[in-house]
Amino acid sequence: MDAVRPGARETGRVAVLRDLGRQPYEPVWRGMQRFTDLRDGGSTDEVWVVEHDPVFTLGQAGKPEHVLVPGDIPVLHVDRGGQVTYHGPGQIVVYPLLDLKRLKIGVREYVCRIEQAVIDTLAEWNIGAQRREGAPGVYVNGAKVAALGIRVRRGCTFHGLAFNAAMDLKPFGRINPCGYAGLQVTSVLDLGGPSSMEAMKPVLLDAMAAQFGLALQAAPPPDLADPQPVAAVSSTQAA
Repeated sequence: MDAVRPGARETGRVAVLRDLGRQPYEPVWRGMQRFTDLRDGGSTDEVWVVEHDPVFTLGQAGKPEHVLVPGDIPVLHVDRGGQVTYHGPGQIVVYPLLDLKRLKIGVREYVCRIEQAVIDTLAEWNIGAQRREGAPGVYVNGAKVAALGIRVRRGCTFHGLAFNAAMDLKPFGRINPCGYAGLQVTSVLDLGGPSSMEAMKPVLLDAMAAQFGLALQAAPPPDLADPQPVAAVSSTQAA
C-alpha cells in the first residue's frame, strides 16, 4: 500500500487547523463528538492539536485490569478503539476530523498514513521508526513513541494520534500500555530529538497534511465551554 496516493500532495484540499493549547481531556472529546454529529458532506475537514492534562483513557473494548495503579490520575472510558493509554503534558495529541469518503480511503489506509506521517517526522531528526504488524502505532527499537486510537462514524474520523514528544513517561508504568504488559515506551526527546514541543509540532502537522493532501489553514480554537462549540463549517464558507 502506498502511504500517499498519487497526486495527493498536489490536491491541497483546505482543512482548518485548530491549536487548542493545553486542555482537560473530556471537553475536547465531547467537542469532537459534536463536530462529527453536526457535520455533513459539505463540511470542511479539521485537524485539532492539543496537549492534555494527565489522564488515562480506556477504549471501547478496554479492559479495566490493564489500569494497574491509577493513583491520582483520572481514568475515562471513551468511544475510541484500542485499550488503555496515557495522555499528559509534553505529548502532542492530534485529532484529524476527516471525511474518509471524500478522501476516498479506507480505515486501514487512514491508519497507515498517520503512522507514515510520524515515521517521516522522526526522520527529520535521523530517528529510524517502524510499524508493528497487528499493533497500530509507531515504534523505535521496540519501544512505542506514538499510539493511535480512532473512531469512524458515518465515514468521518475522530480521536487520533498521541505522539510522545518531551514528556514524563513514568505514568505509563501504571498501566499495560495499549493492553500489552511490559510494553516499553519512549519519547522523541529521549531518542535524541528536540526538547521543545513547538519545534516538533509543525514538522508533524506538515507530514500529516502531506499524507492526506491537505492545505491547513489556522483558525481559533473552538469554545469548548459552549454546549455546541463547533458547528461543522461548509467548504464554501471556509474557502
